[in-house]
Amino acid sequence: MAALRGRIAGEVDTSERRRAEYSSDASNYRVLPAAVVFPRTDEDVAIALEFARGQGLPVTARGAGTSVAGNAIGPGLVLDFSRHMNRIVAIDPAARVATVQPGVVLSELQRAARPHGLRFGPDPSTQNRCTLGGMIGNNACGPRAVAWGRTSDTVRELRILDGTGTERTLAADLSAVPGLAEFGRANLAVLRTDLGRFARQASGYGLEHLLPERGASAAKAFVGSEGTCGLLLDATVDLVALPAATVLTVLGYPDMATAADDVAAVLACAPIAVEGIDARLVDVVRAHRGLVPDLPRGGGWLFVETAGETQADALAVAQRLCRTAGTMDTRIVTDPGTAAALWRIRADGAGLAGRTPDGRPAWPGWEDAAVPPARLGSYLRDFAALTRDHGVDGLLYGHIGDGCIHVRIDLPIVDAPRRFRAFLFDAAALVVRYGGSLSGEHGDGRARSELLSVMYSPAVLDVFAGYKALFDPDDVLNPGVLVAPRPIDADLRLAGLAGVGQSSGYAFPEDDGDMGVAVHRCVGVGKCRADGGFMCPSYQATRDEKDSTRGRARVLQEVVRGALPWSSEAVAESLDLCLSCRACRSDCPAGVDMATYKSETLYRRYRHRPRPIDHYSLGQLPRWLAVASRMPRVVNALAERGTLRRAGLRAAGLDPRRDVPRLAPRGFRRIWRDLDEGAALAESSYAPGERDRSDGSGEVMLWIDTFTDAFAPEIALAAARLLSTLGYRVRIPERRVCCGLTWISTGQLDGARARLRATLAALEQHIGAGGLVVGLEPSCTAVLRVDLTELLPDDPRSAPTAAAVRTFAEFLAEQPTWRPPKRTGHSVIVQPHCHQHATIGFDAERRLLASVGVKVTEITGCCGLAGNFGMQRGHYDISVAVAENGMVPALRAAGEDAIFLADGFSCRTQAAALTGRQARHLAQFLLDE
Repeated sequence: MAALRGRIAGEVDTSERRRAEYSSDASNYRVLPAAVVFPRTDEDVAIALEFARGQGLPVTARGAGTSVAGNAIGPGLVLDFSRHMNRIVAIDPAARVATVQPGVVLSELQRAARPHGLRFGPDPSTQNRCTLGGMIGNNACGPRAVAWGRTSDTVRELRILDGTGTERTLAADLSAVPGLAEFGRANLAVLRTDLGRFARQASGYGLEHLLPERGASAAKAFVGSEGTCGLLLDATVDLVALPAATVLTVLGYPDMATAADDVAAVLACAPIAVEGIDARLVDVVRAHRGLVPDLPRGGGWLFVETAGETQADALAVAQRLCRTAGTMDTRIVTDPGTAAALWRIRADGAGLAGRTPDGRPAWPGWEDAAVPPARLGSYLRDFAALTRDHGVDGLLYGHIGDGCIHVRIDLPIVDAPRRFRAFLFDAAALVVRYGGSLSGEHGDGRARSELLSVMYSPAVLDVFAGYKALFDPDDVLNPGVLVAPRPIDADLRLAGLAGVGQSSGYAFPEDDGDMGVAVHRCVGVGKCRADGGFMCPSYQATRDEKDSTRGRARVLQEVVRGALPWSSEAVAESLDLCLSCRACRSDCPAGVDMATYKSETLYRRYRHRPRPIDHYSLGQLPRWLAVASRMPRVVNALAERGTLRRAGLRAAGLDPRRDVPRLAPRGFRRIWRDLDEGAALAESSYAPGERDRSDGSGEVMLWIDTFTDAFAPEIALAAARLLSTLGYRVRIPERRVCCGLTWISTGQLDGARARLRATLAALEQHIGAGGLVVGLEPSCTAVLRVDLTELLPDDPRSAPTAAAVRTFAEFLAEQPTWRPPKRTGHSVIVQPHCHQHATIGFDAERRLLASVGVKVTEITGCCGLAGNFGMQRGHYDISVAVAENGMVPALRAAGEDAIFLADGFSCRTQAAALTGRQARHLAQFLLDE
């Protein structure tokens, strides 16, 4: 590989870590590549292909790696086009075409086309991370294919390298490939009778496009070839006009099969999207996300989007649909925000279908079958009987208007791969009986290529082989897919995988107590690679698969299967830039919690062994702050001496470019004692001018975390003052206790448990009497709400304590007579804390700020400091880059008079360091006169 490295401008990576990251896509399969190549230019692609041919290595093209069929993995060179070859070459609004490199993400193309009133027609649910190259490889569709067709319907011209390394430009004729025209003429009978029988017949090659009556287009026939015939260099594709107005109609039916029976009446209204979703999947979305928008009565729904030149036109079509459809209930939605929320049910369901209703893992493999829409209802009933006969289950959704159904099933891959194989062959026979296709848009890949012999005759399979031979006579490109397929039960990632068993670390209660089960929650859907949002901040900063939640999960999957030790450098590199922000816990559809996995991994690696110095300096920070707080003037003076500060930070394993936060002159606990345990609060200088009489009574415990106590006691004073106006007697724990957050983030779980046990003892009497605990620092509050029960699951005090913990906003929301002060006319920019976003949510704060009457700008994304992460040596640059993706530009754009709210100590510290903006806690804002 050294020879290849020296010849290309891109990168060649043969490390254990990188090979693990690219060993899987979003399928059930695992194949370790020999190397991963990141080409920068067309020449790089050609050189890599030439090198592979000379070395006898296969070549597999990869975009976002979201293939659920297993066609983006291979044993030779894997070429990742998403890293560098991701440029939109040109958009011609007049001709309504765009030319793109293969690594362009679909949502980026949509953003670029939108100002021209245009869009790319197909829009799969992965559109915020899938690439155009992958869409062309799989012939992707999405919900609006019913109006704008499949990817094959959009291509005008494709520039490729075939398997011999020859560059070819495929267009709307057959001349670019020697022998292709003759091949088409020789096989007219097969092409006409066996292929292209209905719109979603995606299995095999799309050779119906070679027919003269279908346009004889080499470009369209190439679409859906799954990387087996050529490597895409760029593509020219059609764009369509954005609809002037749209309306969403939700139709309720007793079940999905009945909804499918009604599809002809729905299609008669010429909708631009017809999607189906089962009630059980909605229940899963509701359980995971909380509330979902109101749906009409039913056990299955069709989401139907209609369009018109005006809103009135679109609404008229929707009303006609409601009159003519055989539905039991309807809802018409004209508000774009409500429509988007309803569509999110469908988008979220696509990921959450990875678990059955009773919590068992569900897998792809038969997630993409399609039948002619007129036969879909009957097929669904027979499919339900088939799953019952095999003792498996799954949640249905899909493109009902096209006859394509998605379902993930709890297939017995781990312990019974033979049953897995038997089910797939029976399912294939069923879909063929209905004149359907094994795949409707995802391709066949490793998951279904062997099943092509069930769907097609030997004559058709010979035609497929002959077509591939015209492009790739030596079978270099993605071998084992479509032609001469690998067995469907070969290379299964989970087959025969033994559990790693319980440690004395995290309990993993939803994963049978097994971290091996937990890390295999990641099935590779790749939402962590999407633009925007909280997940995954390191990937958004580096655009490197290594720094995605999925990439880390793949490495840890190698660990739990015994292929890598816990102490491997590959594991350390993989987890190094994980900020432990926890956003994946809530935002990953599969429920991956990389912060917990990182903590558990560090625990297993370093338990009873020497640790990195920053594990002691930052991981046990509350110890050192307890000492430093006794002499704050001295510590602050020393920290202000630049040379001394930098030397101290280096010695502690921290980045010398960081400032040391100033200690408060007096910690909160000392101030509280001076206030006679809060008894003098109402009469003190911190008390309000007039006490608000309310119905509140009893005591409330204010949780005084280490950071608030040492650095920002004024926040706790503001909170205590406001709580006292509600008629509560405010208490704090009698002695200094800690939630163990810093121990958790550095994997010192024995130490964390010791501190949590002390916390339980300190809170036991108060909570036993029915009292509540109010947290001020979101990360510490999250520990008490979530980590407490996962680290001390057998302590009977854990669950009641977690249930009694509230954020400040949550507690205020529960007070029936309290009314927040009006701040009408003010602008607020607010940074939600990542841990709160992931574990508790920010809804209470949103509602409270809305009731105050301020104009709110909510920052999306991590601040980048993330507790110990941004302080550690080697993390400063990435910490700043993360902040530049969200918080910093938002603060720069905010007006000088905008009030910056951030409850998290890390968020306030990072903002002050990078922008000079001082943030206020919600408690301070509410008391501001």
